[in-house]
Amino acid sequence: MTNALTRLLETKDAILADGATGTNLFNMGLQSGDAPELWNTDQPDKIRALYRGSVDAGSDLFLTNTFGGTAARLKLHDAHTRVAELNRIGAELAREVADAAGRPVVVAGSVGPTGEILEPVGSLTHAEAVEMFHEQAEALKEGGVDVLWLETISAPEEFRAAAEAFALADMPWCGTMSFDTAGRTMMGVTSADLAQLVETLPNPPIAFGANCGTGASDILRTVLGFVAQGTERPLISKGNAGIPKYVDGHIHYDGTPELMGRYAAMARDSGATIIGGCCGTMPAHLREMRKALDTEPCGARPSLEQITAVLGPFSSASDGTGDEAMPERRARRRRRA
Repeated sequence: MTNALTRLLETKDAILADGATGTNLFNMGLQSGDAPELWNTDQPDKIRALYRGSVDAGSDLFLTNTFGGTAARLKLHDAHTRVAELNRIGAELAREVADAAGRPVVVAGSVGPTGEILEPVGSLTHAEAVEMFHEQAEALKEGGVDVLWLETISAPEEFRAAAEAFALADMPWCGTMSFDTAGRTMMGVTSADLAQLVETLPNPPIAFGANCGTGASDILRTVLGFVAQGTERPLISKGNAGIPKYVDGHIHYDGTPELMGRYAAMARDSGATIIGGCCGTMPAHLREMRKALDTEPCGARPSLEQITAVLGPFSSASDGTGDEAMPERRARRRRRA
C-alpha cells in the first residue's frame, strides 16, 4: 500500500517524529486529570500550537491529540458519546498544520490503550475492543490522518484487536508497545515477543517499535532486541526525555536537549528508522534531534556498553529476554543439580 508514510520512508534514512503531547499541554495550562482530547474543541489554537511546535522543530511526522480517544477512555470524562467529534477535529487541526508546512509532513492518528483488560484476564471482549478501536479509527480517517498510530500498548490481545479494527477502517498503521517493566511491558511482552507478534497479523503494521518506557538507554536496548529478531520492518523508537523526577511540586524529565540529540543518532545507528521522543520531550529537544540526524554520520551499531556510556545506565539488569531475566529459574536449576 502506497501512502504518505511509505513514500517518506523511501526518501529518508531516518524520520524524525514528534515529542510529548501531555508535557507540552501541561505547560500550556492543561490540568492533571483533565482529558487532553477535549481541548480539540475547547482550545483549538493551543492544539494547533502543539502540532506547530513539532513541525517548526523539524519533525517529519507528528501524532494527533487523540491518545485517549476511545469510548472507554472518554467515558471517564463523560465524553464517550463524542468519540467521532473529538477524534475527527483533532485530526483536522493536524491536517491543517501539516498542509501548511511547505514540505511533506505525515499526520499520524494517535490511538492509545483502552485502559481496560481484555479477556480472559479482564472483562473486555475482543469484539468490544475491536468496535472501540474501529470507531476511533474511522473518525481519524475522516479527519484526514495519513496513518493510524497505536501506542503505549502492553497486551498482545489489545494489539491484535487494534490491528483488526484498522483493517476494517482500511487504513495503514504503525504500532508501539511500552517496555517499562525490566524490559517487558506491564503484561510481560518482550521485544522478541512483539517482533514475532507483528508477523502473525493478517494486517501487519508498516512499522513497529517502542515508546515511553523508562529512559533513552532502555529503549535503545529494546530496539536492539527487535533487530536481533531479524525483522525487516522499519523500527520505531520514541523514548522519554530522561528519567522523571519530582521537582518543586511537578514531574520533571532530566534529559537535556543535547542528550536527546545523542539519543537520536544512537537510535538510528541501533536500527530505528522512525525516531522521536515521548514524555518530557519538548521542541527544544526535537531541534537537537533534528540537528543530530542531519549532521552526524551514520555509525556502527552501538554495544550496550557504548549506549550506557553516552546515555546513562539501564534501569534494570536485563532487557527481559533470556536466562539472565529469570534469576529464579537459574536458582531452581542450581538446586536440582
